[in-house]
Amino acid sequence: MHRPVLVVVAHGSRDPRHARTVHALVRRVRSLRPWLRVETAFLDFDVPSVHGMLASLAAQGVRDVVVLPLLLTRAFHAKADIPAALRGAPARLRIRQADVLGPSPLLLRALERRLYEAGLGRADKSSTGVVLASAGSTDPEAIAVIAEIAREWRHTGWCAVRPAFASASLPRTQDAVRDLRALGCARVAVAPYVLAPGFLPDRIVRGAAEADVLAEVLGPAPEVARLLLERYDEARTPVPAAMGA
Repeated sequence: MHRPVLVVVAHGSRDPRHARTVHALVRRVRSLRPWLRVETAFLDFDVPSVHGMLASLAAQGVRDVVVLPLLLTRAFHAKADIPAALRGAPARLRIRQADVLGPSPLLLRALERRLYEAGLGRADKSSTGVVLASAGSTDPEAIAVIAEIAREWRHTGWCAVRPAFASASLPRTQDAVRDLRALGCARVAVAPYVLAPGFLPDRIVRGAAEADVLAEVLGPAPEVARLLLERYDEARTPVPAAMGA
């Protein structure tokens, strides 16, 4: 069966930890589906660029590509940067753009995995307040999605869940930690809702100084790798035509 090449497009960063984490995630994706060709490209700072990767694939004779934004919300990068990068793609390529990763139940499972790996006991869930710490955005849709994820996650058994943002929006991580303390949660944990380390994730870490537990970034969590493949499969599956269309 013909399989389009999966091109995972990450934001990129001056921080070398970012690219290392992205590559680790892509390696896990390849391990789950070794017969699928998976490549990595970056919007900025790192190489290869989206344009460079697509040009290379076209030169190799590739025809079909699924471009998957390594993004958790549909903010500016998903709505503007990636479509702009794809407009300059070689004409021979047939490109389908996959949806962003979030929201998804798999991401909630990955967040909980990271909290338990950081030392939180499973028996402590009902007495623990969690800060869902995002990078932040000026896009109201993205902010609303983070708030909704926090509300949904609260109903899985936590004492409380509060969204927080490292930039652009409020509250900040440290303020959400203090809010949960004042609410009476026995302990407070911070769960970074980010994929890789960098400038804004480091700001989340500093804001978590008064928390009892700080989880690692989502990175190459097994649930994230599975989610990438889910988005790939969705993008390459034709949508049935409506009856009578």
